[in-house]
Amino acid sequence: MPLREECLWEKLTPQRPDNSALKGEVRVDVCVIGAGFTGLSAAVHLLEQGKSVCVLEAHRAGHGGSGRNVGLVNAGMWIPPDEIEAGFGEAVGSQLNRMLGAAPSLVFSLVDRYDIDCQLRREGTLHMAHNARGEADLRSREQQWKRRGAPVELLTGQACEQATGTKKIAAALLDRRAGTINPMAYTTGLAKAAIGLGGQLFDHSPVIRLERQGQRWSVQTAQGSVLAEQVVIASNAYTEGDWTELRRNFFPGYYYQVASVPLTEEAAQQILPGGQGSWDTRQVLSSIRRDKDGRLLLGSLGNGNQKPTWFLKAWADRVQQHYFPYLKPVEWECTWTGCIAFTPDHLMRLFEPAPGLVAVTGYNGRGVTTGTVVGKAFADYLCNGDPQALPIPFAAMQPLAGAGLRSCLYEAGFSLYHAGQCLRIVI
Repeated sequence: MPLREECLWEKLTPQRPDNSALKGEVRVDVCVIGAGFTGLSAAVHLLEQGKSVCVLEAHRAGHGGSGRNVGLVNAGMWIPPDEIEAGFGEAVGSQLNRMLGAAPSLVFSLVDRYDIDCQLRREGTLHMAHNARGEADLRSREQQWKRRGAPVELLTGQACEQATGTKKIAAALLDRRAGTINPMAYTTGLAKAAIGLGGQLFDHSPVIRLERQGQRWSVQTAQGSVLAEQVVIASNAYTEGDWTELRRNFFPGYYYQVASVPLTEEAAQQILPGGQGSWDTRQVLSSIRRDKDGRLLLGSLGNGNQKPTWFLKAWADRVQQHYFPYLKPVEWECTWTGCIAFTPDHLMRLFEPAPGLVAVTGYNGRGVTTGTVVGKAFADYLCNGDPQALPIPFAAMQPLAGAGLRSCLYEAGFSLYHAGQCLRIVI
């Protein structure tokens, strides 16, 4: 079977709305730029508080990193909570840990409130240790989160093998706060919720200019404009054009995934039998999960669009055979790649470059929960002006030096590592 370049989540979300492009002038309280997790969460929470909202999307809702996500509904950030508080200070760091620790429950509440069919599973996620150093890291994370009252547990021995479905993992941190979703279906559900609340959503409407006109902002597209008192820039890694400095505050990275055809029920149930999604402690991390139809989904850092399909299949075969050698040869169905906004310290940035204008970037691969939280936080801040609604304070925009070089170096390192995996030099 040839490996198709197609996003599985789009295939599994057939009822995606395809709204018309903006034409003419629209006047609203808030204009949201970008129809992904952040923008649509902001729109829904603004509309719930009585604001009139218009969302502009350059392509279709979920087109960017949101629809190409792995779909892990994780708590916290990549960085352990103690390091968060050390870096931001106890007051800010503890607030960020608290808000992102509760982030999965916010996602779950939106799914329940708006009856979003996104194949949500609430069994948690597994962070898998690939070696002794990784296990030590997970033990430290377990203790840090337990001190904060989080329901996490480090699984070892038979309990770990039963949870992961492999003998190749010595320890895995089970986070019962977390879960998995079809990210495109979740994004689509948020878009429908926003429209149902009276919001306006325009697809195929990339922004070409943003400027202040008196007491309002003018957000211009090729065929129309939006006049709004406030603006949320939520385009993140998919920011296009020179109308904003946002794209100069991160460097792009990529994450590819490969999905199998549906496995037999018996075979699928052996892989992560508890239904959790997982990722490992490798520096070039990999993710493993199943979808609702029993497909095996493998992913890793890197741009799959720049790799031939035979390379991606060889990589997927190597990972599958290492972790799940009991499976019969797996047929790989499709592959897709998403773009990630990276920052050097792996921390996001919130910006308010002018009154009534807010922006965010740098999720570093934690989009489902972080984007949902930031969207709500922006909505609360714009409605009441209280900076305590934000997970972290606003920062000054500081263009990142050598962003293009950083991206190239990261991608070269990822590709070398994956080549080593294919050649069985590393795993």
